Amino acid sequence: MDKKTARKRRHFRIRNRMTGTPDKPRMVVNRSLKHMYVQIIDDLNGHTLVAASTVDNDLRDQLEKSGNIDAAKKVGELAAERALEKDIQKVVFDRAGYKYHGRVQALADAAREKGLEF
Repeated sequence: MDKKTARKRRHFRIRNRMTGTPDKPRMVVNRSLKHMYVQIIDDLNGHTLVAASTVDNDLRDQLEKSGNIDAAKKVGELAAERALEKDIQKVVFDRAGYKYHGRVQALADAAREKGLEF
């Protein structure tokens, strides 16, 4: 089994236990070699409530590189600010099968510092 398949299987197992509700939506992280993406999703209604990424025009000018820990922190802060604007204060963190270290951890810590509760 390759790394991609193993991560997808871990994510599938995580998703079987975790759902986002309107009161406590799911915050899912996706990372590639060059970019970081985060969405806050209400799974019951099937809607993305908030999204942020290194591809956003708001962040693109501020970042020198988009695939490092500093960029992940900025994405976490932006996602938390957008969530708090929509009165979302509590979320369920879905790491999508990625290990909780490096960029994923930096994004989560930055979102917590801005006021989101996991």
